[in-house]
Amino acid sequence: MFESLSDRLSGIFDKLTGRGALSENDVNEALREIRRALIEADVALPVVRSFTDKVRNRAVGAEVVKSVTPGQMVVKIVHDQLVEMLGVESQGVDLNAPAPVAIMMVGLQGSGKTTTTAKIARRLINRDKRKVLMASLDTRRPAAQEQLKVLGEQNEVDTLPIIEGQGPVEIAKRAISAAKLGGYDVVMLDTAGRIHIDEPLMVEMAEVKAATNPHEILLVADALTGQDAVNLAKNFDERVGITGIALTRMDGDGRGGAALSMQAVTGKPVKLIGTGEKSDALEDFHPKRIADRILGMGDIVSLVEKAAEAIDAEQAAKMAAKMQKGHFDLEDLAEQLKQMEKLGGMSGMMGMLPGVGKMKKQLDAANIDDKMFKRQIAIIQSMTGQEKRKPDILKASRKKRIASGAGVEVAEVNKLLKMHRQMADMMKMMGKKKGMLGKMMSGLTGGMGGMPNVDPKQLEEMAKSGQLPGGMELPKGLPGGGLPGGFGGGMPGLPGLGGPKMPGGLGGLPGLGKGKKK
Repeated sequence: MFESLSDRLSGIFDKLTGRGALSENDVNEALREIRRALIEADVALPVVRSFTDKVRNRAVGAEVVKSVTPGQMVVKIVHDQLVEMLGVESQGVDLNAPAPVAIMMVGLQGSGKTTTTAKIARRLINRDKRKVLMASLDTRRPAAQEQLKVLGEQNEVDTLPIIEGQGPVEIAKRAISAAKLGGYDVVMLDTAGRIHIDEPLMVEMAEVKAATNPHEILLVADALTGQDAVNLAKNFDERVGITGIALTRMDGDGRGGAALSMQAVTGKPVKLIGTGEKSDALEDFHPKRIADRILGMGDIVSLVEKAAEAIDAEQAAKMAAKMQKGHFDLEDLAEQLKQMEKLGGMSGMMGMLPGVGKMKKQLDAANIDDKMFKRQIAIIQSMTGQEKRKPDILKASRKKRIASGAGVEVAEVNKLLKMHRQMADMMKMMGKKKGMLGKMMSGLTGGMGGMPNVDPKQLEEMAKSGQLPGGMELPKGLPGGGLPGGFGGGMPGLPGLGGPKMPGGLGGLPGLGKGKKK
């Protein structure tokens, strides 16, 4: 969502950081460009004015002019101001109240309220280990209550039984008493929406609020509606009093202005962002990390947290033991590919790495095709157990059978086998160098398994100083089209990530072919 803004700002800063000393004119010219970039990104005009004024006041001063690298100082000031505009501290859903904690979801029709309700409930159960009950108060939209029931079944979340003919307030009261009797920690109230704000809607919201006294009232707004989402937040807050905002469709190609203006205009924090349609595509809104991404500084902490959730510590420990003996068969490779997919594929992971934003053209030329993972997993799944464990027995006739089973050409099978052979050789080589593999794998067994205990501030400091967990350096670029030597000690077990550079440059990595995308 912030791609075009990120490109514009990095272009402006490149001009500044190349200079030895900055005059007031240089700063003013850069701020004019920044103002234009923010307005084009659909940021509210009063927010843009306030932002540029604050940056100017801090930038046109002795501390910058006398600084060794004044350009970088301006980048830091803009970064700090961006964080302030987005809300300084991350604020999650507040559950600090007597059970059952009522969370009321409000918003317009079609903004993704029901889906977001189910996403939050799933998250509270899996991450916070809370017992959650969902109730749909939407008696107007056809099948709205059934939709929540189906989402509940899919995500293993309890839903309030549907009783025909009951009104929203009756359902809300029944949900609260059912939650008390059932020993639930949280009750999610999915209210009705309208196509636009009207008086009956606001009266209904106020009645539900009075009947349930919710601890949190979350407004679900569509980030693609731009400044209209900000106006919506103001209207709902004036009438019902919201405690936070959940922005959906942050994975879309909108300009991101709504997300940047929300906190500054409404004074209400953005608590959650929806980053996709799947039930786990929900993230906490971290102002500092979003600012880092906008300014092309990457988001190492989110990447490591994502890896901690996606990678099974037990599985990683088993794989570490196998690799220390020099064993790495095709079943292991399939496991690695599945983990890469969970982390959002190569493009998703690389988007969070510092400096990668500036290398977008090189990455596009490298044809990163994340569908390649699915094809490669399909190839491995078309093999027999014996073939997966002993790839050496794969002769021409077997390869032909596997290729037709996976719906690919024999050349694809050969490519996969070559990649596996290179990785297996690397594992054997490292297995012989005593202690080296153990050290490298500790990122998976100890690092990944224990990652949630790592202090994010510590990780951010490491990222700032150009270091990653495990002491490895951050990538400095894509020299000669090859991938840098690893994303850091935190994720060594993944193909092409961590340890020595994969043979064959980008071509040696899954999903980074040299040909055109299929």
